[in-house]
Amino acid sequence: MTEIKLSSAVIDYEVEGQGPALVFAHGAGGNRLSWWQQVPAFMDRYTCITFSHPGFGTSSWIGDAADSVEYSEVLLELLDRFEIEKVILVAQSMGGWTCLPMAVYEPQRVDALFMASTPGSLRTPDIDGAREANRSLLDALRKAWVERCDGSFNPALGDRCMREQPALHYLYSAIQDLNSPRTFSPRVGIEPGELAGYSTPTMFVTGEEDVVLPSDVIAAAADVTPGALLQRVPDAGHSVYFERPEIFNSLLSNFLQAVSQKKLQNGV
Repeated sequence: MTEIKLSSAVIDYEVEGQGPALVFAHGAGGNRLSWWQQVPAFMDRYTCITFSHPGFGTSSWIGDAADSVEYSEVLLELLDRFEIEKVILVAQSMGGWTCLPMAVYEPQRVDALFMASTPGSLRTPDIDGAREANRSLLDALRKAWVERCDGSFNPALGDRCMREQPALHYLYSAIQDLNSPRTFSPRVGIEPGELAGYSTPTMFVTGEEDVVLPSDVIAAAADVTPGALLQRVPDAGHSVYFERPEIFNSLLSNFLQAVSQKKLQNGV
């Protein structure tokens, strides 16, 4: 494990591989260890950067920075310290809070954006409505899991993973338990009007059995993101990257290949 002290946080991270910078931003159930099935698959052709958000893994905020600093600002400072100008961003769930603002407000820094099971901080009536409609069910599932009721499962993976891949379900929960209780949330939502002129190649991926952020939420985000692609993954819950790594890695690889080919065609 490697740590770096920034102005707002101490961040644990790893940099592995070689090639264009590929940054993985984990969700609320993970930390930099969550990407153990992705880094080995991409490090032969990309510089894979994994990190734990402040408050996750061994990363921590400095002073009261959590009250005024966004995750996206932390990542930008981290990249500046690494002297990396251009990145490809892979966001899982909460990681969308980190990555989407970078693509919207710092587009010159982002070559492509892969949004897995997340609308980021994007706000629309359809997104908000779909999330609200799911709230009661999600709260009940989370309560049942915390209390380890019979038949309960970690909602971040889902019932199918619990039944079909119990060891993987256990590993996810063990990684999750390394984190402190989450207290941070984004302060500013991104409105559709802010996406005017948006041109970053973007793909949204959703597990069809996601009970945390159902597919309707992700589809609504894709609908208002100019040029965005949407891929639904059957037999998968909220953490496609963890549950179905072969499918996730293939989708990401094909997306990045298409982005690269388009850049070559455009002479970029």
